[in-house]
Amino acid sequence: MTGPDSGPCPVLLDPADMTTALRAALPQFRQIDWKTETSSTNADLINRARWSVDDPGQTARPWLLGTHLQLHGRGRAGRTWQNRVGSNLMFSCAFDVFLPTRQLSTLAPLIGMVTCQALRQHLDAPQQSRLNMKWPNDLQWDQAKLAGILIESTRAGMAQAADHHLIIIGMGLNLLDARALSQSLNRRIADWAGITAQDRVAVQTPITSLVVSAAQAWYQALNNVTAYGFMDLPSSYTEVDALAGQAIDVFDDGKLLHTGVACGIDASGQLLLRNARGTQAISVGEISVRLHQ
Repeated sequence: MTGPDSGPCPVLLDPADMTTALRAALPQFRQIDWKTETSSTNADLINRARWSVDDPGQTARPWLLGTHLQLHGRGRAGRTWQNRVGSNLMFSCAFDVFLPTRQLSTLAPLIGMVTCQALRQHLDAPQQSRLNMKWPNDLQWDQAKLAGILIESTRAGMAQAADHHLIIIGMGLNLLDARALSQSLNRRIADWAGITAQDRVAVQTPITSLVVSAAQAWYQALNNVTAYGFMDLPSSYTEVDALAGQAIDVFDDGKLLHTGVACGIDASGQLLLRNARGTQAISVGEISVRLHQ
């Protein structure tokens, strides 16, 4: 089965088989479930954490929850997530993280970066640079959005330490429908089916492998920054940076705030923008970055 202008349509296993495959591949995750449908995987994991505080056997993390359909999925800045069964890969993971609150915003570019690196492993080497990251954490294929990541944090239930946070990372990756989404959203959208049409490694990759690679990358990255901090982030980020050297505008709520040339990020995950006033650090927040036309 193929889609228009694409390779073989990526196939999601049924929810029970997805659950079985992921539990076998991710033994370090204490709870793994895949549902037919749910409201929001991020919200579900947050609610699960709230209800499980009285049961120590249920609070051991990390957790993973995926679904074939999200009825009220959310993106960054409160945007809704458009989806239909089979067209999106949607899952979230919950982690206990021990970091100062001021460093939590740095997780957005970190998680985007390691996700990009993880998914590149499922591409032929000459194609890997076509998959990159637009700050703060959108994944792009040839400058068209392939996936979005939403990171939410709250104080961990029964936390004894001030730096103990529950971090929920959710990802929605387009499997199909890039053409229709590009038209309805009036911006370029990519999907995995389009990639499989062009890449001999991607076409052989089971969809469960994408979930496993991303979840393992998140788990390892959070462990690493807890132990060693973020000092290596700026140099590692250059490997996937879609904006480096590009003339960009920075908008907030439709208002132009900054314009200049993107020149990487700092150790706090802030976007560095060079213009006539020097180099400015743009904070992670409800800010969109647009390439000049």
